[in-house]
Amino acid sequence: MAIVSTHVARALAQHVHDVFGLMGNGNAYFLDALLRETDATYTAVRHEAGAVVAADAHFRTSGRLAAATTTYGAGFTNTLTALAEAAQARIPLVLVVGDEPTSGPRPWDVDQIALSSAVGVRTYTVGRIDAAAATVTAIEHALSYRVPVVLAIPYDVARLDIGSVPEVPGPGRPEPLAPRADFTRAAIARLAQDLSGAERPLLLAGRGAWLSGAGEALGELAAATGALTTTTALGRGIFPEDRYDLGVAGGFGAPGAMERVREADVALVVGADLNQFTMRFGELFQPDTTVWQVDTAPAATHARVGGFVRADARLSLEAITRALPRHQEQNPARRATPPWRETVDAPALRTHAVGPELAEDGRLDPRAAAARLGELLPEDRVVVSDGGHFIAWANMYWPIADPHRMAMVGTAFQSIGLGWPSVPGAARANPDSTVVLTTGDGGGAMALADLESAVRSAGGRGIAVVWNDAAYGAEVNLYGLKGLVREPMLIPEIDFAALGAAAGAEGIVVRSLADLDRVSSWAAEAPEQRPFLVLDLRISGTVIAPYQEEVIRVNS
Repeated sequence: MAIVSTHVARALAQHVHDVFGLMGNGNAYFLDALLRETDATYTAVRHEAGAVVAADAHFRTSGRLAAATTTYGAGFTNTLTALAEAAQARIPLVLVVGDEPTSGPRPWDVDQIALSSAVGVRTYTVGRIDAAAATVTAIEHALSYRVPVVLAIPYDVARLDIGSVPEVPGPGRPEPLAPRADFTRAAIARLAQDLSGAERPLLLAGRGAWLSGAGEALGELAAATGALTTTTALGRGIFPEDRYDLGVAGGFGAPGAMERVREADVALVVGADLNQFTMRFGELFQPDTTVWQVDTAPAATHARVGGFVRADARLSLEAITRALPRHQEQNPARRATPPWRETVDAPALRTHAVGPELAEDGRLDPRAAAARLGELLPEDRVVVSDGGHFIAWANMYWPIADPHRMAMVGTAFQSIGLGWPSVPGAARANPDSTVVLTTGDGGGAMALADLESAVRSAGGRGIAVVWNDAAYGAEVNLYGLKGLVREPMLIPEIDFAALGAAAGAEGIVVRSLADLDRVSSWAAEAPEQRPFLVLDLRISGTVIAPYQEEVIRVNS
C-alpha cells in the first residue's frame, strides 16, 4: 500500500532524475517518498524561486527534463517570477507543489491555479485515484508543448493511502513536424531556388535549431550554398565550421560582422524568433534582403520575413539540401564564382575591440576584463547568465562550444535575480564541466539566498563573475542619461568576495587584470581540491555595451 505522495514521487522519478526544491508543509510527504523510495536526486535550494530556476537551467544546459518542488501559499507565490520566465522562454519543467485542501481554502491559501494561469502555466491537480496518471500527464504536457507545468497535491490528499502504485504508460512525445504538405514542399522548392541563385547567402540559426538536432544539417546546407553563418545568442556554437561564422547576430555582434550580415541578398532564419535585439530593432538586414524563416511556430514571427516554412528545423534543412542540385544546375554562373564565404574573413570580422585595462574613472573596463577571462576560463565551461546590462560581456568575449553551454535565465521575462540558483541546475546537468555564473551586483544581491546553494552544488567546478559597478547599470544608461534622479539607480558597493567567503567560497576582489591570474592557477588544480571561486569585478559604469546603445537610441 502507498499514499498519494508516493504515487506521485514514483511516477515522477521514472522520467525525471533531478529534483530541486525547498521543503514545507505542502510537499513534506512528497519529498519523503521521493528520497525513501526512488533513485531521483534531490538538491535543496534556499529560496522557492531558486527551485524553479535550477530546474529551468538544468533543461537549458542539457535538454533533459527536471522538476522543482515547494510548499503551498507563500512558497508557491515565491516561484512566480521564475515560473513566468520559464513560460516566456518555453522551458519544460514540472513544479510539484502543495495546494489548499479539497474542503476549501484556509486563510493562508491563494488561488494557485489562477496565479499559474496568469503567467501562462497550466496546473494538473492530483486526485485520490489518478495520482500516478496525473503525474505522467503533466510530464507529457511539459515535453509535448515545451512549457512548464504545475502538479498540485491538495493538502488533505497528500497522505491518503490509495493502494499500490499502478503501472502507467510513459509520456508520449510528438513526432517532429515533417515538411510533407504540398504547400510546404512548394515553399521549400522556392527557398532552394532562392538560395541557389543567391550571391551572398546567409544562414541564421537559433535555439530552436539546436533543440531539433539540426547542427549537422545546418553545416551541410551552409557548405552546399557557400553561405556565411550567424546565430542568436542562444544558438552559439551550432554550426560545425567556425571559420565561416560571423558570431552573434544583433547587438552582441561585432560591427564588421554585422555589416556583412546586412549585405546578404538571401537570408534563411532557422529556429529563431527574430526578437528586437537579434534584429537590431529592424536594421539587421538591408531592405532588399529576401528573408526566409523555418520554424514550428504557426506563422512567421517577424514582419521582415517574406517566406515561411512551418516544419521541424532538421527535417526542413535536409529537404532544402536535397532540392538544391536541380536549381543549382540552372545557375551555372553561381558555380563559376567563389562562394561568398570564401571571400570573407569571418573570424577577424567577429572579433570585438578590447578597451584599456582601466576606464577614465580608474575602475576596470569590463571589455578588457571580459576578454582576459575569455582566455583564462576553462574550455569545458557551461555559462549561466543572470539578467542585466552586463549580459553583453560574456556573449561578446567568451566563446561557447555548443548552444547548451550558454543559458540566459531571465532575459525572456526581462528579469534579474535568477543567477545564483541557475548554478545548481547547470551543475547537476553537467557533472564533468565547469559552471561559470555571470551576474551583476543588482541581480546578485537580489538572489543572495542561493549563493550558498551555488557554492554547495558546484564546489570546485564553479566560478561566479560579478560585474560590480555599484549601480543598476541598465537603468543608469536608459534613464540616468535622460536626466532622471540617479539615487534609486545606485547601490552601495557590496563586497561579493566577502559574501562568497562567508558561504564557503574563495572570494577575490578584482581591481586589475593581474588579479584575474588566480583563475589560471585555480583551473590547474584538481576540481575536488579547489574551492568555488567568486570574482568581484570592480568595473566602471561608464562603459556602455553596444546592444544597450541600440536600446538607448531607439528609446530616444
